Amino acid sequence: MFPSLLLSLREGLEAALIIGIVLGVLNRLNQPHLKPVVWQGAAAAIVAAVLVGIGLNLLGMEFEGKAEEIFEGLATLFAAGVLTWMILWMQKQGKHLKANLESETSQALSSGKRALFTLAFIAVFREGLELAIFLLATSFVAEGSLTLIGAAIGLVSAVILGWILFSSTRRLSLRGFFQVTNILLILFAAGLVAYGVHELNEAGWIPSIIEHVWDINHIFNEKSQLGLIFKALFGYNGNPSLTEVMAYVSYFVILSINYIRFQRRDMAELPTPA
Repeated sequence: MFPSLLLSLREGLEAALIIGIVLGVLNRLNQPHLKPVVWQGAAAAIVAAVLVGIGLNLLGMEFEGKAEEIFEGLATLFAAGVLTWMILWMQKQGKHLKANLESETSQALSSGKRALFTLAFIAVFREGLELAIFLLATSFVAEGSLTLIGAAIGLVSAVILGWILFSSTRRLSLRGFFQVTNILLILFAAGLVAYGVHELNEAGWIPSIIEHVWDINHIFNEKSQLGLIFKALFGYNGNPSLTEVMAYVSYFVILSINYIRFQRRDMAELPTPA
């Protein structure tokens, strides 16, 4: 449940920030009568993302046996790739997000209501599509009902945090929030990569090399209650193959190095106190 909660909270808060920024520009430019257009675009995007999510789940249900293993493996690796892009993109472009959105909103206003609707739709649909892909991958390693419950809690929390952010004098540490969630998402994405390789091992698409590098299921069983939690969070497997371990470690090391490099670059760009 926690992975889907974290992903939904993250994506939901990003969508809330986007809508808040667009609405703020409308207020500043004395165009509050256009707010319904923004909400209509956001609502249409949410409906479209839900339909895509349902479609992906129905597609997955069509497969059985080896085909199911291949589908889950490829879908999980694709989700890990999207998640990786999201982490690095936010780390690189997050500080320019507000300025870029304000500029895009001003341009959309000069083009009419349709452009404003499209701007809101695309911005929210992107977050919703990412979430649909992530939840599909999460459902492979966690119980479906718990995934949905976690997603619902995360989205409700995002709405509350978004409301606090834009309708009160309180200020949340968004930089700290995204830094913490990025670290958790790196661990989660590494687990998705390992799970995807595991499924493709089972399907025979990727060789195991060594079928079981170790087997500690008698100590910490992956099917126990705690084991299932660790499996959902970090892709834990009590008896992984060599390629599974190599995929996890390689992904985690490479992404961590890039993330730290971006962090150091951002720190170097901060103004020096007088």
